Amino acid sequence: MEESGKPSSFFQHGMMPKEETLDREKKGKHFVIGLPGENDPLETRISLTPQAVHLLVENGHRVLIERGAGKGPKFSDHDYSEAGGELLDNKSSIFEASIILKVSPLTKAEIDLLAPGKTIITSLHLATRDETYFQDLIRHKVTAIAFELIKDEAQEVPVLRSMCEIAGTVAVNIGSGLLGSEGNGKGILLGGITGITPAEVVILGAGTAAETAARTALGMGAIVKVFDRSITNLRSLKHFIGQEIFTSVMHPPVLKKAFETADLVISTLQRLHQDSFYLVPEDLIMSMKPGSVVIDIHVDQGSSFETGIYTSLEQPVFIRHGVVHYMVPNLPAKVARTASIALSNVLMPLLLDKGRCGGILQLIKDDLGVRQGVYMYNGILTNELISNQFGITSKDIDLLLSAF
Repeated sequence: MEESGKPSSFFQHGMMPKEETLDREKKGKHFVIGLPGENDPLETRISLTPQAVHLLVENGHRVLIERGAGKGPKFSDHDYSEAGGELLDNKSSIFEASIILKVSPLTKAEIDLLAPGKTIITSLHLATRDETYFQDLIRHKVTAIAFELIKDEAQEVPVLRSMCEIAGTVAVNIGSGLLGSEGNGKGILLGGITGITPAEVVILGAGTAAETAARTALGMGAIVKVFDRSITNLRSLKHFIGQEIFTSVMHPPVLKKAFETADLVISTLQRLHQDSFYLVPEDLIMSMKPGSVVIDIHVDQGSSFETGIYTSLEQPVFIRHGVVHYMVPNLPAKVARTASIALSNVLMPLLLDKGRCGGILQLIKDDLGVRQGVYMYNGILTNELISNQFGITSKDIDLLLSAF
């Protein structure tokens, strides 16, 4: 973690013979990282904190930063320059770096700034991509790595897990505010007070975001009910929370009864594929009490509420059937500083290892977790899911790497 001053490594150096470790260090090379600013008004995060930039510079690398890129998480240009970063006004100069590190996917104009052989490390947001995006990357012959696909030694997805943890907590805090009188809600406290029944929170899904949402709501004193299609996921969630809460598979009669008494409903369901998706029908929303609130964490993948539609920060809330709907995507960006530190804690060790092992090719070869995050290698699509969705030919990355 960043705060310790000793970033964890994607390589298990302690398990290597000393001679092999020294050989890797000799092969290390310096590289240039570009941090462009974000154009999307919903995106306020940045991929590297000033502390991470300082560590990279101390290891001999250069970091080019577009002026103002850190304004979302309140990292000033001075913070980055003091850390050794090089501040530039021209975005095209940032894209001359060998590695482009950006939170949101590149825009068409940004892709056109890429020269062949560049590496981009960004989020993928597959549900919002189209075929043109991938064809443009192919045409520019780049290597592309997705934040949400990178795995660690335990085969977990650290970036996605961190962002889901944040989103679950933020959703409860937003819901608590909307339930108040100023938020067009019922004018109630989420946790209630002595002599008054606490609010009821229904959570759909039993993954990481659901777990943190449940913890936050329980900590505020609310009554929590969790629904999921998998009894295994529900059992796991109860184990990690460590206290007795109401859980149920998604039996329609049980779910309907819960909606009728719920004050806040949070969906953490993801549209991994159509067969796994649960759509909350409109009649369940109609059964809720006026002033109740529903929030969809993954609305950018298509809302899991039949009444849900994608909204913006300019108009984040709408009311349907008397129920307050909050359908703004990218909840981690609401706490940009925390989210940026979480991103940096994963990406900075990865970049240090890239330098130690001698470059991106060797890192991809050596590290299975990084390799699983690669969806394009030198302009060749390597992700089967993207291939199937858009009809673009893909090749197995292991076979590609064996040729180099």
